Amino acid sequence: MKFEVSDQESKKAKVPHEIFLTNLVGNHILWFIASLGLVRSYWQPLALVPVVSILLLGYTLWRARRSKAIDSWFVMCHWQLCAGRSRVFILTLSVFGFIAFLGWVGFTYFGMKEVAVMAMIGGAGVLPVMVTVLVLILMESDALHQATQHKLPNKMIERYPNPDIRVIEE
Repeated sequence: MKFEVSDQESKKAKVPHEIFLTNLVGNHILWFIASLGLVRSYWQPLALVPVVSILLLGYTLWRARRSKAIDSWFVMCHWQLCAGRSRVFILTLSVFGFIAFLGWVGFTYFGMKEVAVMAMIGGAGVLPVMVTVLVLILMESDALHQATQHKLPNKMIERYPNPDIRVIEE
């Protein structure tokens, strides 16, 4: 649905999606790939990827919680939408971390071969993360466009109803 909101509100509603896309594209794709080339000489650039991601995801969740009290309804809904997707990404990364931990345990204590561990971590860990990142990039790009167009997904309207806002287009 399209709502009657100011351009200033629309700009504020774009902020959470821009932060999340910066994390996904800039940090988890571009910075990660660039730092992989340096990992044999310098490990620190690669270590920045999870640090920056935790900071951005933490800020998004904190700001979404705060948004319920300080922002307009339209802006708050976009923060909540982004926070939900951030939680999905955190869950995906947690599952990856657990799979990597299982690989380490298998290699260290149960004598799994290094190739088997890498296949397990790559197939059951990295591949789902890559697919999730791709899907979240597409969803957040659409949400960013919707914020520009003064729109919200129907599920957000059902979850956070506001009878006072004027609907322009169904």
